[in-house]
Amino acid sequence: MELQERIARRLSTRGDPGIVVDRDHLSPVVHPTEPVGRGSVLEQLLDVLEPVFDGELPPPVAVVGPSGSGTSAIVTALFDALNERFGASTRTIGTTTRAGSDEPVTWFVYVDGRRVESAFTFYRAVLSVVATEPVPESGIGTDALRDRLEDRLMRPDRRAVVAIDHHDEPETLDFERACELLEPVAESVSTVAVGTSVPETWADGDPTVPVPAYRRHELVDVITDRASNGLAAGAVDHESIRDVATWADGDAHDALAILFGGAVLASDADRDRIEATHLETARADVPDDGVHLDRVLALPETRQRVLCALIDVDTDERPIRTVAADIADRSSLTTGTVKRFLYELADQGLLERVPLPASGSGRRPSAVVPNFPTIAFRALGPSTAGDERAADDGDDPKTSGDETI
Repeated sequence: MELQERIARRLSTRGDPGIVVDRDHLSPVVHPTEPVGRGSVLEQLLDVLEPVFDGELPPPVAVVGPSGSGTSAIVTALFDALNERFGASTRTIGTTTRAGSDEPVTWFVYVDGRRVESAFTFYRAVLSVVATEPVPESGIGTDALRDRLEDRLMRPDRRAVVAIDHHDEPETLDFERACELLEPVAESVSTVAVGTSVPETWADGDPTVPVPAYRRHELVDVITDRASNGLAAGAVDHESIRDVATWADGDAHDALAILFGGAVLASDADRDRIEATHLETARADVPDDGVHLDRVLALPETRQRVLCALIDVDTDERPIRTVAADIADRSSLTTGTVKRFLYELADQGLLERVPLPASGSGRRPSAVVPNFPTIAFRALGPSTAGDERAADDGDDPKTSGDETI
C-alpha cells in the first residue's frame, strides 16, 4: 500500500469505533496483490517463465510448497502482473487490443481446482481470461466451449499459460485431467501445477519451483502487513503478532485465521483492541494440521449450511446419527441426507471422526468435530437462517455441467 493510501485509510476511520477497517486484508482466503517475503520465489518462477519475454511458450513447471506457504498467492499475483504486460484485454469489446495487433499475445490463466466441477466449468474458467466476449454459464455444451477455445488459440501468435491450483487435494481437478482437457490446444498452451506435491506424472528434471514454509520473522512481516491494512491503528500490538507467528509455525493460513478470529471476537465484544484472551481463543479454534478454510468455502452452499448448524449444536460425545437429527430439525433436510453429508465431509478430511465408547456388540459409534477454523468460517460462510432445501443429487458439485471431471 502506498503512503498516501495509508494516510487516507486512517483518516477514513476517524470516529469509527470498529477495529476492523478492511476484512479482506485480514481474511485467510484472500490473496494480496503483492505477496510479502516471497521475492526470491517469484524470481525463480519468472526464470522458468522467461521464454514468454521472447514470444515463446515456457516449459511446464510445478510450484510446490506446504500448506500456508503462499503458493496460490504467488501464482495469482504473478499471473495478474504478467497479464497486464502480455495478455490481450478480455474486458473491453470494440476497442483496439493486443489481440488485434501484430504483437504475440500470451494469456496467464489461473484455474482453482477446488471450484472446477466439470469439463464445462474448466473451459469456462479458461475462456473467462482468453475470450473477448462473455462466456455463457448455461445454454451451451462442453463441445461448443472447447471449440471456442480452439478458435481463440488457433493463431500461432496466441498462447496461454494455464495454472492448475490445488490439483493434489481430494475432490479437486487433478493435473493429468486438466492436461487431457487442454489436449486440443496443447501446442498453444503450457501448464503450471500448483500444490503441496508434484503431479504423479512429473519426471525427474522437470522444472520445479519449491516454496518453503515461512520463517518466523517472515510470518511476522506477513501478519503485520495484513494487520496494518485491515485493522484500526493500535488494534493489536507487535508482541501479540509475534505470538501469533510462533503459534502458526510457518503457516500463513493458520496465522491469519488466528488474527481474523481474534478480530471477530474483539469486535463482537465491542472492544477497541484485540486482547490476549481473544487470540488465545482463536488459536484454540484453529486445528493442528487442519484443512484450509477455502476448501470449506468452496463447498456447495447446502453443505456449508450443514457445517454452520453443526457448529451450533452440541456435538460433545454424541454419535453422528443423533447430531444429524438435531441439524435436520433446524432445516428442511432429512436426517438421512444430513448424516450422508457428515460422513462425506469426514471422508474428505473437513470433519474429524472421534470414536465413542461402544454401547453394545454393534458397530462402534463416532462423533464428528470440525477440522477447520470455525470462528472465521462463521464470519465468512453462509448464515444458517437461509433456505437449506436441496435435492440430494442436485447439490452434488461433481454433477454440474454436461460432463463431469
